[in-house]
Amino acid sequence: MALTGAILGGLLLNLMPCVFPILSLKALSLVKSGADSRSARVEGVAYFAGSVATTTALGAMLVAARALGHDIGWSFQLQNPSIILLLMLLSLAIALNLAGLFELRGPSLSGAWLAKRGGAGAFGTGALAALIATPCSGPFMGVALGAALVLPAPAALAVFAGLGFGMALPFLLIAFVPRIQCWLPKPGAWMDTFRRILAVPMLLTAIGLAWVLGRQSGVDGLSLGLLLAALAGLGLWWVGKRQGGESRTAFAIAPVAAAVLLAVTIDLPPPAAAASEADAGTEPFSAARLAELRAEGTPVFVDLTADWCLVCQVNERVAIDRADTQAAFADGGVVTLVGDWTRGDPAITRFLESRGRNSIPYYLFAPAEEPIKELPQVLSSEILVEEATGPEGDTA
Repeated sequence: MALTGAILGGLLLNLMPCVFPILSLKALSLVKSGADSRSARVEGVAYFAGSVATTTALGAMLVAARALGHDIGWSFQLQNPSIILLLMLLSLAIALNLAGLFELRGPSLSGAWLAKRGGAGAFGTGALAALIATPCSGPFMGVALGAALVLPAPAALAVFAGLGFGMALPFLLIAFVPRIQCWLPKPGAWMDTFRRILAVPMLLTAIGLAWVLGRQSGVDGLSLGLLLAALAGLGLWWVGKRQGGESRTAFAIAPVAAAVLLAVTIDLPPPAAAASEADAGTEPFSAARLAELRAEGTPVFVDLTADWCLVCQVNERVAIDRADTQAAFADGGVVTLVGDWTRGDPAITRFLESRGRNSIPYYLFAPAEEPIKELPQVLSSEILVEEATGPEGDTA
């Protein structure tokens, strides 16, 4: 059951907003190999291998860390601002590559290298897709990944592999089903323009990661990240200027290497505590505070979120922070407990584990005198208003 849920959850990840830029990369690589069925199959298998290998490796690190007594959960890598900084630099490099600023002499995303190297570039694309997509936790995933907590290690790793399998399944079907391949557009000169367009979502991904970095490390961390991005961009521009000529690009790559080295070695501190007042009816989450409010008969909405979780951010804007939702919460005397998992929190991780989960978003609604309800991972204002007022409009 957990494996099936993981596969379905991975399949649905392809519809999540955080995966959209990688879907663009998949579309580009498929179009480039569409004229050659063998290249398409090689790309499909390589992309599948990259996706499964990454989710399995992340699962193995999670299982091993928990066995050693560490309180961490799924997407633990994104709780480290240095990883966010590296992903930001990588997204920027991919955007500049797609924009034509430079060409990679290695595992490129371009079709010529793939044709010669048998899909190593597709493997890297699959790995990148899985790495960036793992913060999203849509339907089916929460229960499946929570079940992995109590399964033996081999079964748990199978669940994590199933997540990567589900992500890569559409790409694999397109690569191996000729009828589906016929629906693809034919390669042509239009692909250069299409490739330039695909630079836009990757650049937006880099900007989004810069925002997360600022939330994790404050203005100082964001300023350092932008400085390293400018250094890496300068180096990649220098590489592009030297390509195609007789001069070597070894010196040109030095700024890029320096930016990556600094991103790995510099310890980014947490942001300074803000002096702003908390929103009315909103408090920091703790299991003790939840129990206290329950004992007082106060209705509670639990929101476990993180800045790097795009599904969480969408839910906040379209459901939680809406005026009608907040009005219903105020009328019903609902207290919102917000648990911020952006940089990790062992207490939140332990609470998730106690509920059989290890990923976010995670929402609970505790009515005054009724059992706690687990809410869907994709929220709407109507769901929250109904919980706050009751199905017939009575105050909770």
